[in-house]
Amino acid sequence: MNFIITATLDAIKQLYNEEIAESVINIQETRKEFEGQATVVVFPITKISKKSPEQTAQAIGEYLVENVAEITAFNVVKGFLNLSIAESYFLKQFNEEILSPEFGIYKPNGKKVMVEYSSPNTNKPLHLGHVRNNLLGYSVAELLKAYGYEVTKVNLVNDRGIHICKSMLAWQKWGNGETPESSGLKGDHLVGKYYVTFDKEYKKEIDALKEQGQTEEEAKKNAPLIKEAQVMLQQWEAGDEAVVSLWKTMNGWVYDGFAVTYKNLGVDFDKFYYESNTYLLGKDTVEEGLQKGVFFKKEDGSVWIDLTADGLDQKLVLRADGTSVYITQDLGTAKMKFDDFGMDESIYVVGNEQDYHFKVLFLILEKLGKSWAKGLYHLSYGMVDLPNGKMKSREGTVVDADELIDDMVATAQEKTEELGKTNDFTAEDKAELYKNIGLGALKYFLLKVEPKKRLLFDPNESIDFQGNTGPFIQYTHARIKSLLNKAGYQFAVNSEQFSGISDVELEMIMLLAKYPSEIELAAKAHSPASLANYLYELAKLFNKFYHDVPPIVKTEDADVKQFRLNLSKKTADIIHTGMLILGITSPERM
Repeated sequence: MNFIITATLDAIKQLYNEEIAESVINIQETRKEFEGQATVVVFPITKISKKSPEQTAQAIGEYLVENVAEITAFNVVKGFLNLSIAESYFLKQFNEEILSPEFGIYKPNGKKVMVEYSSPNTNKPLHLGHVRNNLLGYSVAELLKAYGYEVTKVNLVNDRGIHICKSMLAWQKWGNGETPESSGLKGDHLVGKYYVTFDKEYKKEIDALKEQGQTEEEAKKNAPLIKEAQVMLQQWEAGDEAVVSLWKTMNGWVYDGFAVTYKNLGVDFDKFYYESNTYLLGKDTVEEGLQKGVFFKKEDGSVWIDLTADGLDQKLVLRADGTSVYITQDLGTAKMKFDDFGMDESIYVVGNEQDYHFKVLFLILEKLGKSWAKGLYHLSYGMVDLPNGKMKSREGTVVDADELIDDMVATAQEKTEELGKTNDFTAEDKAELYKNIGLGALKYFLLKVEPKKRLLFDPNESIDFQGNTGPFIQYTHARIKSLLNKAGYQFAVNSEQFSGISDVELEMIMLLAKYPSEIELAAKAHSPASLANYLYELAKLFNKFYHDVPPIVKTEDADVKQFRLNLSKKTADIIHTGMLILGITSPERM
């Protein structure tokens, strides 16, 4: 409603002979208990009018009604000027803007952004925490794409280190040549099984050494298994053919397993980076930092940065023996990613336990004078908890992503069949529908909460066809599609003469009109939560509209019927497009 800002500026000039900046004018949606659709906050203008808020609002209101055709009436509540906008304005906006195929589509803005997410370890399957990470990363990437960015989705895979060697060593010792084919297990589950085996056997050795009088710390260091794993890591780093060959084989199993999980989750990547290729990076950056005086060397030869003046601490960036630490590798990888893609922004989707690490990383890169460091952003998210006893994992501690997906689909099937609305579906259509509902429930539940918040995920609560859930929004979409089919809907714009819309229809137009700004808001905040909740409000309002107006299919007035069908169609389109940004499919029928 930019015309209100322009008209208010005119009013101030005419009434008080002052020109002010647009930013001073604050327009809000009128609260439901008052008459009107738009509210001007008058308090900042009283500095110019030198009158009370009520007197100022009264004077501006009178000017606007007299001089602006679209403004039909006003009322004043303290320092708030509530304006009633002509129905013709909203109908014109609906026909010319909202019904346009370009509505809500942002043109390319010429900026590149990278979103790094998933970042799994190759020693075990993906779990519930990874699910939130993947869904959040994918959705943020899709949001930024919708807002006009050129987006690259990347996955930095942690495929090396002592934890990987633990799985390899356990398979060597107790695997008896077992493969995904011979065991019938997904590759990531098979490798994860041997990681658990290592842990069990390692604990036995620790207990045995403690019985011999060693402390817990001593036993952890001296257990034969951990020493063997450390030797294996050294062999890998030295390029030992047998070790590298086993590493490639077992990682191959894991990647095949991950690919299935990613496909089921509906997430994808444009490029994979591997820690085995990046762990030696960053040493040049450390050398550069020493030359620039950003880093300093201690007597033992280790390299550090002092960030105490910035409210942080001293940070090790290279060990005394010249080997890298995590931050070294991240410095190198950040540079490599920028060299590869030259992006304006780079978003790291990583849990909040790494908040400090990223503060340090970004600050070091800024101190090194990297021009692109200002574009780095840590999208920090909270952990996901489950109500006790709701879902058990194979190990009894971590909820496996594949199990979670299967359980969600099974719950969706059970709840949908209780409603008895899929009796005429083919077996194939039913399977597809249950998958869409189950995953829609999971994704929506995890994405509707602000990323920074820790959340409690209740699978049963998420698959509910009422309330703020994915299935409720999906069901609303299917309901609209059914309505349009019954009506034999054909697109046409109402004639200029059409008028007489109800309050709920006016609300629908106003809410639909917000869609582009909701995309902008969510993209700028790197948070799909506000978009998810907007889609829920839209679905909820559509259901109110559907119940409040007489049956649309039976409407005799052709103009009224066309308008209501157009309103329904646009609602379905926005639900469909908005849910896709969240990675959720909206079924045509349910």
